[in-house]
Amino acid sequence: MAITTPLIPSRESELRPHFAQSNSLHTSQLNPVTYHVKGGELEGVVDIFNKTCTCKEFAIDKLPCVHAVAAAHHAQVSVYSLISPYYTKEYYMLAYGETIYPVGSQSQWDVPNKVVARIVLPREVKDKKRGRPKTSRFPSVGEFRKRKNRCGKCGAYGHYKKKCNSQTGSIEENPPINVPV
Repeated sequence: MAITTPLIPSRESELRPHFAQSNSLHTSQLNPVTYHVKGGELEGVVDIFNKTCTCKEFAIDKLPCVHAVAAAHHAQVSVYSLISPYYTKEYYMLAYGETIYPVGSQSQWDVPNKVVARIVLPREVKDKKRGRPKTSRFPSVGEFRKRKNRCGKCGAYGHYKKKCNSQTGSIEENPPINVPV
């Protein structure tokens, strides 16, 4: 397999569109290593020394984003110097240079006895409760934590009409006591 760029083929094909898009972006230097790249909906601040961009693509993929490619052109720095070494052909050849043998069927595996003897249990599962989970929160100033039931028959708090033990009276005979709600 002949590789003509310093990158592995999959990453080179991922980087190629960034070169074309970076030509339409406007780049301005903020300091010796930081650049502001702007154009259309694309905008970002690139730090070439730390290999970061505000779009986060550069830091996550370890491959220059459109902003970083534009900043590298403006700074006259090789885009390939900004790429993680893991994407270079040297690392690729080191990883796949030796023969990789197939694993084979499970009956052919040579597993040590101490691994076979080890018992692996599934993790303990806690019983899930039904319904919406209870949340405890702190009441605001002036807010009361729990509202008490008011009986429709006797007007007392703490029970309701169906559970009322009062044999006499109605709500009009026993006016309710003012309790903040």
